[in-house]
Amino acid sequence: MKKLLYIVAVLFFVSCTKDQKVETSKKPNILFIVVDDQGYSDFTPFNINESNVSTPNITRLGKSGKVYTQAYVTAPVCSPSRAGFLTGKNQFRWDKPASWGPGLPDSVKTLPEYLKQAGYATAKIGKNDLGRNFHKNNVREYPTNHGFDEFLGFSAHAHDYWLNSQKIKDITPDPFGTSALLGPLMHNDKEKSYEEGYLTDIFSDEAIDYIKKRNQEKPFFLMLSYSAVHHLIHEVPKKYLDKYGVKEIPNYHPDSLIAYGTKEAGTYAAYYDKYSRVGAINSDDLRKYYLANLNCLDDNIGRVLDVLSEEKIDKETIIVFISDNGGSPLTGSNNSPLTGGKYSLWEGGIRVPMALVWDGKVAANSTQDAYVSATDILPTLVNAAGITLNDATLDGQDLLAETDSERLLVWKWQKNWAVRKGDWKLTNAKENHWKSEPTAYYIAPIVDNKELKLFNINKDAGERFDVSKEHPKIVKELELAYNNWYETNYGKY
Repeated sequence: MKKLLYIVAVLFFVSCTKDQKVETSKKPNILFIVVDDQGYSDFTPFNINESNVSTPNITRLGKSGKVYTQAYVTAPVCSPSRAGFLTGKNQFRWDKPASWGPGLPDSVKTLPEYLKQAGYATAKIGKNDLGRNFHKNNVREYPTNHGFDEFLGFSAHAHDYWLNSQKIKDITPDPFGTSALLGPLMHNDKEKSYEEGYLTDIFSDEAIDYIKKRNQEKPFFLMLSYSAVHHLIHEVPKKYLDKYGVKEIPNYHPDSLIAYGTKEAGTYAAYYDKYSRVGAINSDDLRKYYLANLNCLDDNIGRVLDVLSEEKIDKETIIVFISDNGGSPLTGSNNSPLTGGKYSLWEGGIRVPMALVWDGKVAANSTQDAYVSATDILPTLVNAAGITLNDATLDGQDLLAETDSERLLVWKWQKNWAVRKGDWKLTNAKENHWKSEPTAYYIAPIVDNKELKLFNINKDAGERFDVSKEHPKIVKELELAYNNWYETNYGKY
């Protein structure tokens, strides 16, 4: 009898130990939240924002994990930037012009492809934009062709927030633009029409549905890629407009612009152009529309975070939050104290809000001031999934490993370039702002015709004091470092 009891006890212990190993080796779920054009100062975990910026759920993310005060994307506009964090590489490795449209070569492995290899169910909801092959589902750039099992969203720079139906597409002369886009959303190899609903709400609803109906035998990787707070910034549900004291502007209809007085009257492109700059909407009101749009986005992020808690998987889910580039000078975003914004290699164009949440692995309510790169997201998540990386062309580093305070970061954006190492940043940037008049929140750079400008970023984040004359040796060292990197790495991906 004693022998029997001993055998039973041993079997019970082995069974519990086996189960415990399965539990402790369980891979974390991953929620990767990307927002569009959020201003640096509008990221409330930084505590440098105005009092009327209302994002309690983004603040909640900051309190739950680590906030990075010097996080850099690889480009100052969405398409190349998104290629950067999707691949863990500077996209100008393969895109020599450093253009708006880097695309995605077949030979470059993506984050969802790595995670799928590790047994993850993968899905992308929202904006898909790698700068090429828009609106097509049979190309490498389409999510289901680079590692995602499922996709629901649009493939372009932007989509109307309200007009997501087949009906509006059928009566619109130009439903397919890169920014001026409306109509049904792409859903795997088909389309999905929404007769009503607001795009940010739709993306959140679909994300919540995915989480609730997930395959519980597999960990999931969900990339929730919002188009907020990109233009058209005035398109926001009425309760948010009322909160910020701005009026509703009628949605587009083919007949709505007949009196606009151009050869494009009646097109969606004309409507988009009219409301995507200072003019029909003044600078102060653009700021209010932006804040309303941001507040709505935050409420939706809160709904997604809540479902993780309701499903009791919040503790076993890694959350990454990032903006794809700096705040736009045309929407009313605030990048203070940084110079410039979207479209430029000044700090305001490439330094972005970023946070990482992982219970038990990342200290809650913590801050890192050492600079990091959006290319770090891929190696961090892939390592967390238990995959050993052996790609020497990766530019990213694991955020959970030791930080190199003298790490070299490089940027190339059309004819402009920049390099950072330690406290120092060198750039040939001369650009001021995009083609249109910026809003009042835009901080213009101090532009001159000097070829190279040097800044001590930790002392002068706003890039107001060019110190190239005082440090000619550092100028030469950084210029050489940039040129060596580019000559060594272009074409290797």
